[in-house]
Amino acid sequence: MKIIFKIAKNEFRFLFYSPIAWFVMIVFLVQCAIFYTPAIFGIANWQEVMIKLTPKFEGFGNSLTASVFLKSGIFLNVVRNLYLFVPILTMGLISREVNTGAIALLYSSPVRLRNIILGKYLGIMLYNLLLVGIVALFMVSGFFSIRHADYGIFFSAALGFYLLVCAYSAIGLLMSSLSAYQVVSAICTFAIIFTLSYIGSLWQRYDLVRDLTYFLSLQNRTGKMLTGLITTKDVIYFMVITGMFVCFTWLKLQNDRRTSPWYVKTGRYLVVMAAALLIGYISSRPSLTGYWDVTATDINTIHPRTQRALQQLGDSTLEVTLYANLLGAGIDRGMPEMRNEDYLASLWERYLRFRPDIRFRYVYYYDNDSIVDNRSLYQQYPGKTLKEIAAENADARDISITAFKTPEEMRQQIDLRPEGYRLVMQLKYKGKSVFLRTFDDPIFWPDETNVNAALQKLLQPALPKVTAVTGDLERSVYKIGEREYAFHSAYKGGRGTLVNTGFEVDTVNLATSNIPVDVTTLLLADPKTALSPEVSDKLKTYISNGGNMFIMSEPGKQALLRPLLSQAGVQLSEGQLVRPTYNETPDKVISYLLPACRHLSEGLDSMMGQDPDDTLKVLMPGTTTLSADSSSVFTITPLVSTLPGQTWLKAGALVTDSTLPPFNYQEGDRKSSTYATVLQLSRQVHGKEQRIIVCGDADFASNVRLATNVVLVMPAYSWLAYNRSPIYTPRPHPKDDIMAIGTSGAEAQQIAYLWVLPGLLLLSSTILLIRRKRK
Repeated sequence: MKIIFKIAKNEFRFLFYSPIAWFVMIVFLVQCAIFYTPAIFGIANWQEVMIKLTPKFEGFGNSLTASVFLKSGIFLNVVRNLYLFVPILTMGLISREVNTGAIALLYSSPVRLRNIILGKYLGIMLYNLLLVGIVALFMVSGFFSIRHADYGIFFSAALGFYLLVCAYSAIGLLMSSLSAYQVVSAICTFAIIFTLSYIGSLWQRYDLVRDLTYFLSLQNRTGKMLTGLITTKDVIYFMVITGMFVCFTWLKLQNDRRTSPWYVKTGRYLVVMAAALLIGYISSRPSLTGYWDVTATDINTIHPRTQRALQQLGDSTLEVTLYANLLGAGIDRGMPEMRNEDYLASLWERYLRFRPDIRFRYVYYYDNDSIVDNRSLYQQYPGKTLKEIAAENADARDISITAFKTPEEMRQQIDLRPEGYRLVMQLKYKGKSVFLRTFDDPIFWPDETNVNAALQKLLQPALPKVTAVTGDLERSVYKIGEREYAFHSAYKGGRGTLVNTGFEVDTVNLATSNIPVDVTTLLLADPKTALSPEVSDKLKTYISNGGNMFIMSEPGKQALLRPLLSQAGVQLSEGQLVRPTYNETPDKVISYLLPACRHLSEGLDSMMGQDPDDTLKVLMPGTTTLSADSSSVFTITPLVSTLPGQTWLKAGALVTDSTLPPFNYQEGDRKSSTYATVLQLSRQVHGKEQRIIVCGDADFASNVRLATNVVLVMPAYSWLAYNRSPIYTPRPHPKDDIMAIGTSGAEAQQIAYLWVLPGLLLLSSTILLIRRKRK
């Protein structure tokens, strides 16, 4: 070991007697400063502006550590550009000894070859610590510049950076032994690093080599560590790659000294590679992978509620089948070449951490529903059959059509028409199954709430069921028109809809059927015709028996629901609320959520709790006001109301496409301080709490208004289902959301890191090299 350290010390000293090492340090420092200082200055400057404009400013609400160091910040850019520096440092490790003839002296000395190689590699590892030290300098600066900085990310990022630069150095060590020309060694190092960085995207469609090439790939190996997640498989990967190239260097120099048949030499390399692949394969198995989330908020770890759901699966196996339609939406994300990097890594690895025995299956097929897509596929390929269209698409992807099941084969196995033949997963557990859907948004894959909903479907006897009343022209939970309700209820293409967050959605025509006994919430949304006595009796009986309801009315139709609501002690006022403004028609009333809304759901409570002095608003395009009867058997609480003095109740017909309507007391217009537009009713009946929500407007939950009002719509359904769904998986509020310095401090850092420190390094290196040359 002493000999190894002596060689390492000599190699480390030689680096500093060469201008290359100093040049790399200076350029590396400037590069880090270029990516760090603008980010820190921009945030500090914006914070000062916010403090001046908003005296109550308490933070940005997001992690500034991630903003400065991760999101196009110093970490990602340093790792991305690291390959430019290492070949320059390592190109002379062995070739320099060959050119000077010192290699012959080393071979003739009593020093073993492995000691020479390990000593030289240890020397470059010591230099790599200096590069890590430069990055650490900015970490320390960030630690004092950001209040409560997430230092766990600093630790994991420094580890990932050091492992990566050491792996690059091992590659450079081997390349230096292959050629006596340093430039050739540097170019070869570039080539190998480039190959290993992108080999993971090669041949990913072939099952035999997919995992092999993916394991060898350097691409994104530090990605998890940069975000604060350390995994044993990534650490072992770098150790294996480093050890493999160091062993290759030893074999190369050993073969130069000894004469052996070519197959013996080749066999030695293959044995080393096979051992590396075996170790890598074993260490990357989910059941053998360890995880350490060092972030302050455990951002890389699924919520404890999700963990408990996975634990409830017990000893039984969860099977996940991915159905990919060659002609369907999402096929690009479902192809075999996207399996490791996208499907498994992006979606399932977080869950495999706590449930490593999940079994994955893949089914590829082609099919099309010409009714749903209005024969648009056949219009793109006129005169061709479905099989011919599929064959042409397969040829375009350079895949044999035989890899895809025919529609006939698939229909014997499963019916995917209700799912629109798009990319979808089916989860199976103990004979039960549920679909887990993908979505046409930037995230694409289901999020933790969607996965939780699917798990609850498998684990629970039944999910909360929302049943919409039909038969009197009510709003439809299946239609996607402007006034309908599909986009928050039964629409399968939205990740936040009821069917994708843990609810069952159905309909019932009370003129022909009774209310099902398994209903959790009965939805009565804006009936346009009078309820028949039979329907009214069924609804009144349902309320008397303690059933939960979500009731929505509209101005001009108060008489249709008044008999039903009077039973609960709720009165719908005649007329319509008016809010004259410069920008909008007077029927569009902005109402505000009252503090009582906070207990509707955990998510809404958290949202409203972020700023207790402010509130959230909803837009109600046409609403009446609600009032409670003092004799009601329910506890009635207003949830949403208007601001004082901004609205009044207009008695006559409201004309919205003319001049703003004036207040006319003689015509029956009335003014009050505020008007309640949503009421909450509750009481204890038959040993449980009965819950009802009544709204004076039905348009606010419509498809066209959902984006503005989802803040109230979905929590209302959650409260009516006793908050069984959706499963709320909140993240702790980041503490590192405010800067500890201002623009003056950021400017000082900018000058120091961009000019002062590089200048001092340049001056020191110049003096040292000149004095060295004189000696």
